[in-house]
Amino acid sequence: MEPASKPSTTALNRAFYHDLWSRARLDSPERFNTWPVISEFGQSAAARLEVGPGMHPRLPIAGTHFLDLSAFATEQLNRRGGIAVTGDITQLPFRDGEFDLIAAFDVIEHVDDDHQVFRELNRVLRDGGTLIFSVPVHAALWTEFDDLVGHVRRYEPAALVALLAEHGLMIERSAGFGMKPSNGRLVKWGMWWLAHHPDRAMWWHNRVFAPLGLFFQKRLAFTGGLIEAAEVQGLVLICRRGGARLAG
Repeated sequence: MEPASKPSTTALNRAFYHDLWSRARLDSPERFNTWPVISEFGQSAAARLEVGPGMHPRLPIAGTHFLDLSAFATEQLNRRGGIAVTGDITQLPFRDGEFDLIAAFDVIEHVDDDHQVFRELNRVLRDGGTLIFSVPVHAALWTEFDDLVGHVRRYEPAALVALLAEHGLMIERSAGFGMKPSNGRLVKWGMWWLAHHPDRAMWWHNRVFAPLGLFFQKRLAFTGGLIEAAEVQGLVLICRRGGARLAG
């Protein structure tokens, strides 16, 4: 008898986040420290897409296209005026050059084939369009938290720059990014509760920890190009599509 095949990374992420988001509250984009920079593009970006928002969308919900693995998340976004569908970031169900602005926060590090991710993002972004995304950095900082939330990798900054250039995306600005607690014991405590008592853990998350995290989040300090990334755990990058559209 042949051993059962291992579930794909996509299937594992879909199961984990559908379960997580079904217990979470939908947060308004205005509550996040990404809102000031997102607002800069509000007037000029008529066609918008956010990939993998879950219950933490960063783009304005009304009128924005969303794609997520979780049917629960897309249902909630549609109720708030979004245009949300379920799907996979490696096969975006949109036309070439359809969007002026694309956001993907805490998503790309979950996907095995990141080259295909950037091919697809390049394809559906118009010439001169903007991609705003975040990723964790430095493999040496890998912890059990990365395993829990389904990360495939943490990026080395130089390799990330090369990957973006290969796919016609030019870094305009960047900042340190990340909401993971720095206290290792607190992270492990939260992981244990999420694994053994998910309903109670998400009750505390929704009513106490998430509001406190949003209240104390630091303003993003953007600089031109790539910041000095040695002391940060994650990056948020604003990129411009400037290269040729790549073949699939």
